[in-house]
Amino acid sequence: MSDVEKKDDLHPVDVSHDEVLANPDLMNDALDAEALEHQMGTWEAAKANPMACFWAFIMCFTIVMESFDMFLNTNFVALAAFQKHFGVQTGPDAYTIPTRWQSALFQSGQCGAFIGVFLAGPITNRIGYRWTTILGLMIMNATIFISFFGDSLTVLVIGQAFEGIPWGFFIANSPAYASEVVPIPLRAATTATLQMSWSIGSIIVAGASYAYNNRSDEWAWRVPLALQWIFPTPLLVLIFFCPESPWWLIRRGRKAEALRSIKRLGSNVSEDSAQKSLAMIERTIEIEAQLGKAPTFMDLLKGSDRRRTIITCLVYASQNFAGNLIANQATYFFEQAGMSSAFSFQLNLITTCLQFVANAGSWFLTAWFCRRTVYLYGLSANIVFLFLLGICASVPQNHHTNYAQACLGVIISFVYAGSQGPISYTIISETSSIRLRPLSTAVGRAAYYITEIPMIYLSSRMLNTTGWNLAGKCGYVWGGTAVVCWITAYFFLPELKHRSYRESDILFNRKVSARKFKSTVIDARDNE
Repeated sequence: MSDVEKKDDLHPVDVSHDEVLANPDLMNDALDAEALEHQMGTWEAAKANPMACFWAFIMCFTIVMESFDMFLNTNFVALAAFQKHFGVQTGPDAYTIPTRWQSALFQSGQCGAFIGVFLAGPITNRIGYRWTTILGLMIMNATIFISFFGDSLTVLVIGQAFEGIPWGFFIANSPAYASEVVPIPLRAATTATLQMSWSIGSIIVAGASYAYNNRSDEWAWRVPLALQWIFPTPLLVLIFFCPESPWWLIRRGRKAEALRSIKRLGSNVSEDSAQKSLAMIERTIEIEAQLGKAPTFMDLLKGSDRRRTIITCLVYASQNFAGNLIANQATYFFEQAGMSSAFSFQLNLITTCLQFVANAGSWFLTAWFCRRTVYLYGLSANIVFLFLLGICASVPQNHHTNYAQACLGVIISFVYAGSQGPISYTIISETSSIRLRPLSTAVGRAAYYITEIPMIYLSSRMLNTTGWNLAGKCGYVWGGTAVVCWITAYFFLPELKHRSYRESDILFNRKVSARKFKSTVIDARDNE
């Protein structure tokens, strides 16, 4: 191990990579590596980098635990045994969880995750994506015990809060790691698997909740809670063997390890090809290093990084304003729309499976269309469906209008899962600079939680019979907020498809208008 690498084990280091900018041979290597990524098609890139795809998917799959737990709680409030044990009686043989406790169950995990994302940034900068994720998985294994043995709403809420802390680690690191280990053509597909992991978690929850829906004892909710333990340990073992991001290693001055990671991520990577990729990474990192040294949270608000941080925060926050919370509380929404409890659980299972299909479809959409196109058109479609939902709930209600509201709820979830949901993670991972990426993704996700926590309360108020009891009329509210998101995205969302991280840095540093990102030409030899 080199002296620099030994030093890095104890203290952060700032290593200069300016040799790559001054050495013509290294510059040519960097140019060749970047040109090769631009020339690759999606399928060609996948065949050349199978292990990069695999490890990106494994890292993204950690988010299945946040999805599992989030959907578990939203299903519990519609579970008869859970309502009877923890709820208040509202009629003959009718029970419900009070709105304040519904909100607490839904929000406590997000509060914990809010803390987790802020811890994730500095920890990742210090020990890397791999060890930070392993630490999160160990904490996750321990905190599940609180929820499983909890016998009051108070303990369940506390358990959720503690479980939320490792969620913050996973969601902050997954899109950043996935976008760094794959070449340009695969960034959208790999980061979109985050949304697929959400769908997988919701499918398992929907299946478990449906299977135990008819039980009248405590195991109706304890068995689904215990199923959380099927994820952390296998993932911990896998991630122990995964390669660290070569971008993180280069920033820490650990070139030999970065070279080994590059070789492990590709298929039959030659020494020459690996050295070229290394030169490309060093070139980009040196361009960013000229803007500042050791990254801090305050750097997110300086220079061109302020604009990048705002975009990341807005894209993350917008996920809560376009009807996504209808999908997150689907079972309860279907019940409020007039469906029976059993049919609501069945419909929720169908919805989650359709979301998985939509996630897979997003791979093709992102390969064919630009990021802005997928985001804006997907959001436009959901705006229409949300207002239609509100109209259906406003006319005199009957059997047909109930089914119309339920169908629109399914469609809104499907459209979101195929467009705005997955493409948001791609945009987030591509927008931040390499130097500040762990901190930027953390702050962006924090913006998501800051908006989600009050929106969960608002959503619960709108749907609950002890609240405003709006049912499908909530479509007017979410449709209105979605319009604001669309207008903001139209003017401020840049197009970064086919852009290397070097090109993205230059575009932001030159303060190019968001709508001109796609057409602006960046010379292959430009460094600023």
